[in-house]
Amino acid sequence: MKKFKFQLETLLKVTRRKKDDAEMKFAEASRYLEECREKLQILMRELQEVQEEFAALTGEGKKITIGRIMLYNQFFNWKREQIEQQQQVILKATQDKQQKLKALMKIMTYLKSIEQLKEKRLREYNEAALLEEQKFLDEIGLQLHIRRN
Repeated sequence: MKKFKFQLETLLKVTRRKKDDAEMKFAEASRYLEECREKLQILMRELQEVQEEFAALTGEGKKITIGRIMLYNQFFNWKREQIEQQQQVILKATQDKQQKLKALMKIMTYLKSIEQLKEKRLREYNEAALLEEQKFLDEIGLQLHIRRN
């Protein structure tokens, strides 16, 4: 009997490569999202530190000039704007990660169906080979039986 050959082997290899690419893209999107979240934490920590500094400057009985108050106010506004922008970046990065995950899941489902088809065809091939071998052994047994008689 001829050797088992899966007709869709090339498609299976290409789909595996696509799955690997999709996994890499998903990992990159996840890493980028984490970097964006870390940057947001840094921005928020910076804002908190300056707010504490401002609170110490304006504590009980301490004098502060209007110019300095305006300077801190500008900084606070600027830092809040940065935080809002970073939150938007995080939102987009989260959406991108979700898209990459959907693409990966789609490819994995497709790959699984091809692999299941390959397993099914291999089982059918093995069953046919077993049947052919059994038939061959039956013929040999019949010939031996005929020669004895």
